[in-house]
Amino acid sequence: MEFLRPATWDEALAAKAEYPTALPISGGTDVMVEMNFDVHRPSAILDLNRIGDLATWSIDGDTVRLGAAVPYSRIIDELSGPLPGLALAAHTVGSPQIRNRGSVGGNLGAASPAGDSHPALLAAGRDVLVEAASVRGTRLIPIDDFYTGVKRNSLEADELIRAVHIPVADGPQQFSKIGTRNAMVIAVCAFGFALHPKNGTVGTGIGSAAPTPRRAVEAEEYLQGVLAERGLWESGDLLGAEVIQRFGELVRAAASPIDDVRGTADYRKHALAVMARRTLTWTWNDYGKQIRSAA
Repeated sequence: MEFLRPATWDEALAAKAEYPTALPISGGTDVMVEMNFDVHRPSAILDLNRIGDLATWSIDGDTVRLGAAVPYSRIIDELSGPLPGLALAAHTVGSPQIRNRGSVGGNLGAASPAGDSHPALLAAGRDVLVEAASVRGTRLIPIDDFYTGVKRNSLEADELIRAVHIPVADGPQQFSKIGTRNAMVIAVCAFGFALHPKNGTVGTGIGSAAPTPRRAVEAEEYLQGVLAERGLWESGDLLGAEVIQRFGELVRAAASPIDDVRGTADYRKHALAVMARRTLTWTWNDYGKQIRSAA
């Protein structure tokens, strides 16, 4: 097995071009587990830990550019304001040691449907972009086009993830996760939700309940219609039990889970409906308070 350790981003891209089957590693929280259990034995390892740019973030206007290797612990400490949904998801990742090493870039590269960051990224809006680069150039991949199958993504063989571009939150966001225990657990299912009052939309993200992370599109369209028709964005008035119930039903219908060792398909659908109702209630209560305090 080759071990490649570039010192610069250009060197990393050149190495990936020369060894397209090389497996990138930064935190290693997924890669090393698979290697230790002989699930995956790559021909080469591409160590990205010397490339400092990958562990930085910046805000340009209304967008956060999050380096691929910024660890979850720093997202929690430094970005809970502009990226509240992602910070909540980061809280649920593994242990403190894993949160100090694992990153959103690694989650995206693995593309597991159970990855904790995916529901929050989807809920953050359709303007979330994955910055992928190669010696051929850089492209921005919309998050909705990134996931292509179970543990598969739209990266080309010579591409590396450099950063993720995420809109700064303009409304409350939430994340909820069900596991077989309270910590150090892969999600049985997860749900991310966000309100986007500036453009009158809502965002959803379903995790661990389909071949890929996905949106509950019909649920989003239904809720957006209700909020617009009733003038609720302006008033912040209560949604009503029937709206919350219907939203949960539509989220449930958007899932296509399987039975596995962590839970049954029926349980996952039930749990998603519950999480959808709860996260909608929590975020809308927060939004109503903001409207009333601004009045």
